[in-house]
Amino acid sequence: MTRRDLLHGLSAAPLLAQSAQQPNIVFVLSDDHSVPYLGCYGDPHIKTPNLDRFASQGMRMDRAFTAAPQCVPSRAAYLTGRSPVGARMGRFNSPLPPDVATLPELLREKGYFTGVCRRNFHLDGPGNNLGPSMRKIMNDNAMLTWDRRVDWLDRNSPRAQTKAKLEDFFGKVPEGKPFFLWVNFNDPHHVWDRTGAHDPAKVSVPGNIPDLPGVRDDLSRYYDEIGRMDEEFQWVLDEIEKRGKTQNTLVVFAGDNGMAFPRGKGSLHERGLHVPMIVRWPGRIKPGTSSELVSGEDVTPTLLEAAGVPPLKQMTGKSFLGLLTGRPNYTPREAIFGARLYHGSGPFTEDTKASTFDLSRCVRTKKWKLIYNCTPKMEYQPVDSARDPGWQDILKAHAGGKLKPDHERIYFGKRPVYELYDLDSDPQELTNLSGKPEWAGVEKDLRIKLAEKMVVDYDFLPLPVALNE
Repeated sequence: MTRRDLLHGLSAAPLLAQSAQQPNIVFVLSDDHSVPYLGCYGDPHIKTPNLDRFASQGMRMDRAFTAAPQCVPSRAAYLTGRSPVGARMGRFNSPLPPDVATLPELLREKGYFTGVCRRNFHLDGPGNNLGPSMRKIMNDNAMLTWDRRVDWLDRNSPRAQTKAKLEDFFGKVPEGKPFFLWVNFNDPHHVWDRTGAHDPAKVSVPGNIPDLPGVRDDLSRYYDEIGRMDEEFQWVLDEIEKRGKTQNTLVVFAGDNGMAFPRGKGSLHERGLHVPMIVRWPGRIKPGTSSELVSGEDVTPTLLEAAGVPPLKQMTGKSFLGLLTGRPNYTPREAIFGARLYHGSGPFTEDTKASTFDLSRCVRTKKWKLIYNCTPKMEYQPVDSARDPGWQDILKAHAGGKLKPDHERIYFGKRPVYELYDLDSDPQELTNLSGKPEWAGVEKDLRIKLAEKMVVDYDFLPLPVALNE
């Protein structure tokens, strides 16, 4: 029996017929990347010619959402087809549990040569940041597993080595074998470097962030990093083309979670979860766009189906291959779900803010979003960027009484337990409709949907509905 059978039991799904030409698969993640920060997503000021061209060759997903607004739990969902709670990845620097199977392992069982490339992929603990006590705990309990999960592993090489690492991986792929490669970029993760490619006066400031000089400065540097990442992405495509593998290679590009700006990374608002996702498979995916809901949990089931491999029964993600290939019987998602979990590696102290410790869950349909805050008394602070000019300018404006009422309320007002937004009329999520009698039915339905997800995932938080409802 295979490791998959022993650990998870046989899936009830029938084995799909495997083509003699299984697709090669390349999964590329940018780091902390929100919609709309690519030219192809409608930002006229950002310079991303390579990804814009790639989008014209594939399917651009306009409603793709990560399962968490943080690197580690989000990546756990992408690679396992399960929510981070379901995969037991609620502590930021936890390694992925050894008994939770991943996409590359399942593909390897079906003949794929598999690898992970470039920056820290976050699923094998904090890497070099492990102190002697924690390293002993991990080693004594056999918790560091990625050397065994893939054929080729690059743990954390710098950008300057991208081309060399790609050449090394492809040079080791056995002749005639399909391959899977997971490529991780540093950009546009904070700290943001300035390249000078983008003018602070010509950036798009979202309506729910104050338009202040420091905010524009931060955004211009963020744009610069996305432009640099766009160049690195093309290096991946160039290597695939050089090897003559473009036609039968399925390439997925996505952000791992949202940008490290206020209401972004670490937040269940749109900027924290809504990420770019573009999928290209020449001859199988017709170029275009889709407004159907897609979750980070869905990526592994989708890629498994493309390879002719059934999903595990534990996976809560839903394959969207039928959407990509135009299958007429594809049934779209009604909702996606998000989980905000512990962030960072420090212990809890009296000064800990929401940027480090915050627990919340959300459910989002095409029109509505419900956010359930279980730690509303934690003082708000953006993840990673609290010392940057943008947040410092916001703090000064707050202290001087110069913020607009909406900005004052969402960043410095009392945080509610429930937030309900009509995303059609309020895409900036400024007007909380929770508790309004006219929307009571909508809110109840969303709470029940969220409760079902939490029950299925064995979530540790209190449910948003009473057990007798």
